[in-house]
Amino acid sequence: MAAERRTWRVVQSAFVVIVLAGAAYALSSQWAELRAVSASTRIAWSGVALASGLVFVSYAVLIATWRATVRAWCVRIGVGHAAYIWFVSNLGRYVPGKVWQIGAMGVLAQHAGVAPVAAVGSALVVSLVHLLVGFAVVAATGAELMDAYLPAGPWFKVALALLGAGVVASPWLLPVGVRIVASLTGRQMVAPRLPPSAIWLAAGGSAVAWTLFGLAFHLLSAALLGRQTGDAASSIAVFTLSYQLGFISLFAPGGIGVRELSMQALLLGAGAMTGTEALWLVIASRLWLTVLEIVPGSVLLLWPNNPLRPLPSSASE
Repeated sequence: MAAERRTWRVVQSAFVVIVLAGAAYALSSQWAELRAVSASTRIAWSGVALASGLVFVSYAVLIATWRATVRAWCVRIGVGHAAYIWFVSNLGRYVPGKVWQIGAMGVLAQHAGVAPVAAVGSALVVSLVHLLVGFAVVAATGAELMDAYLPAGPWFKVALALLGAGVVASPWLLPVGVRIVASLTGRQMVAPRLPPSAIWLAAGGSAVAWTLFGLAFHLLSAALLGRQTGDAASSIAVFTLSYQLGFISLFAPGGIGVRELSMQALLLGAGAMTGTEALWLVIASRLWLTVLEIVPGSVLLLWPNNPLRPLPSSASE
């Protein structure tokens, strides 16, 4: 057992080093530009702190949402275990492929004593619903922005509405889809159990979290530029859409590159700032969010007293 623990610790440490090295390399290429544009601005650190606090509130909402989703499978997980699993698995987004984050959440949850079907199912539900709800939040808060980039704006909203209806109905549609695939392929397939309450809990929590993330970005913009840059709704739409585009770019660790290009284009399209201001905000916000995403998970992962211990057998119902 001692040898296994040492091996696991080495693997954990190597993973953190890889994640930090990848993030540092991506940010180093933008450092010269960051220094140049920041020289003419005065950062309101109190505003940055307030924005950072709001991000951690959104983290708390997502962790609570995941715990509630796990309970939909009649399984309970403690706050400490849930926070550890969520922050550590969140590091997986900085590894190309995106599936690492979902896989890590499922594996760590099983290691904590959560039944495999609940661990994997809840991770998939939260990730998928969070992605889809994000696009719905963009449609709700960035109508003018969407019209500027998508002439067929109403059709985009109709597509999102249909997609949302499909997500809500997925607990009943998924077994049908599995049976259709099984009949076409001639293979035996078992549909995963997907409690309807898990979908609705994930959707509600995701909507709140995306809104808080966007408001944090709005506060950060004012703190970095010294003035308000448009309304809060536009900030929510810009942040959420650029984040989503980075997330669905499978081979961009942490959405690096894709998120920045998207955010800069959206900020300029909104017409609330100059090109230099947009560049400064894009680079600084990437640095800010990277720190807030990587530091908590890395600290927890390397903490000597690993809080991730198997749950007592009475934790599962």
